[in-house]
Amino acid sequence: MRIGIRAHDVKYAPLEELIPNIRKQGFHCMHIALSKSIKEFKPEIETMTPGLAMYMKELCAENKVDIAVLGCYLNLCNPNPEQHKKIVEKYMTHIRFASVLGCGVVGTETGAVNEEYTYEPANHSEEALELFIKNLRPIVKYAEQFGVIIAIEPVWKHIVCTVERARKVLDAIDSPNLQIIFDPVNLLCVENLPQQDEIIEKAFSLLGKEIAVVHCKDYVVEGSELKSIAAGTGGLNYPLLLKKIKEHKPYVHCTLENTIPENAVATREFMERTYASV
Repeated sequence: MRIGIRAHDVKYAPLEELIPNIRKQGFHCMHIALSKSIKEFKPEIETMTPGLAMYMKELCAENKVDIAVLGCYLNLCNPNPEQHKKIVEKYMTHIRFASVLGCGVVGTETGAVNEEYTYEPANHSEEALELFIKNLRPIVKYAEQFGVIIAIEPVWKHIVCTVERARKVLDAIDSPNLQIIFDPVNLLCVENLPQQDEIIEKAFSLLGKEIAVVHCKDYVVEGSELKSIAAGTGGLNYPLLLKKIKEHKPYVHCTLENTIPENAVATREFMERTYASV
């Protein structure tokens, strides 16, 4: 594995310190959402220039840190036409930026049918899925023009809420520039926890060719909800997940989520120990 971390889970520092700090903690890659990780200036469309992309690329090369994911986690199914227009513009800006940056994928989730980007039963309807496919199609076409990979991340609360629905999106758009970020915890809810092993197996069976990145976190149950926590500290079957990665995805980018600066290195070490033992 190429183990990485979300840049906004690392103690804040300017870019010229942040990226070396990620390497010093033993990470080989990072997932970066510019608006969450950069505070020395405000990342906006106007600041996402080729110069900034090349500066970041140079820093990453110097420190041997891959940019696994450039995050653009916005709701492509926002029903407000003005908001949707702005969101599409941001996606296209991220794609252009990624083409200069040289990152693995531009990553995104799969939206909701409301402006608040929250769960409601309508997210799981066939109509919502068709709307997502319709709205994603031009984004993928734009990515094709720049040689960039868009990777969607299925999440139980969002529109692409199952492995099967993710397969439908891939088949409908049918582009090598559309791939998958697999986060097994994001596909879980309290009701389907007993099927977690089946979900992991099914993901590698149905989506295996398109899995480009794996997100690694864990969960505990609090009431009727799952709470996300650092990998290895909850109920996810990590031996199974890492066995599948070892069998099918050598050197894949695996980025940790929901760590804090105090447990990030220990979480990386847990991943490495478990991977070695499966």
